[in-house]
Amino acid sequence: MNLFPAMKVLPCLFLLLAVSCQKKTQALPPVTVVTEQRAEPDWRKHALLTYEVVKEFPHDPTAFSQGLLMSQGQWVESTGGNGATSIRRVEKDTGRVLLKKDLANDFFGEGVAELNGKLYQLTWQNQQGFVYDAKTLQWQKNFAYQGEGWGLTTDGKSLIMSNGSERLRFLDPTTFRVQREVTVRREGKPVTQLNELEFIEGEIFANVWHSEEILRINPADGTVVGVIDLTGIDAASPRRDPEFVLNGIAYDADKRELFVTGKCWPKIYQIRLVEKK
Repeated sequence: MNLFPAMKVLPCLFLLLAVSCQKKTQALPPVTVVTEQRAEPDWRKHALLTYEVVKEFPHDPTAFSQGLLMSQGQWVESTGGNGATSIRRVEKDTGRVLLKKDLANDFFGEGVAELNGKLYQLTWQNQQGFVYDAKTLQWQKNFAYQGEGWGLTTDGKSLIMSNGSERLRFLDPTTFRVQREVTVRREGKPVTQLNELEFIEGEIFANVWHSEEILRINPADGTVVGVIDLTGIDAASPRRDPEFVLNGIAYDADKRELFVTGKCWPKIYQIRLVEKK
């Protein structure tokens, strides 16, 4: 038997294996990872702001708006009034109510916030809040707190609550224990009547009851870092009641779109913040 042909093939196989191994172990060129940084919005540079209306959306003129937020391209709204309190999902462009849950007559609804697939709704003087499934509005449980409930928002970790005073409370969303409190001060003076809240670009936006201003608040220490003057934004709509005041702030963080409304206003306004000169 002639072994030479096999002996001739073996060196070739060793050569191929060596080349193959060399290719597999060859170092790859370094990969440059580009991290896209979110640019700071221009309005944060200015302490005094006003607005330009970008677009108008329909709003139920019987909805006594106590809390408003944007969720999955829809409005979530908490309405107030004994016998008229509800939490609802509303189609953005048409104002059509998609889902609605009415509360018992002895509850007066207040602020609402969404966190980790749940909606949290306050009530005014009952010292009771409600937790719902964010998609279905299915009730899950009640929670208790001391004092009145006014506005509610979240920084993604805590629930942030106002109660009509100058104090904002940060609550654990599981135990509802108070983690900390801050006193809201404007030029060193405490500000009361803080109502509807919205956490926007690292700041807390707050309606001041019976005012056409929104305060921008530093969540670390409660300092008012800016003021948004919304004077006249709903002037074209007849004001049927002095209590139908500005109260409703929603923010689409992905699109950076800001919306405001009021109690029983017929419209929700998308606005652009501009420097007040």
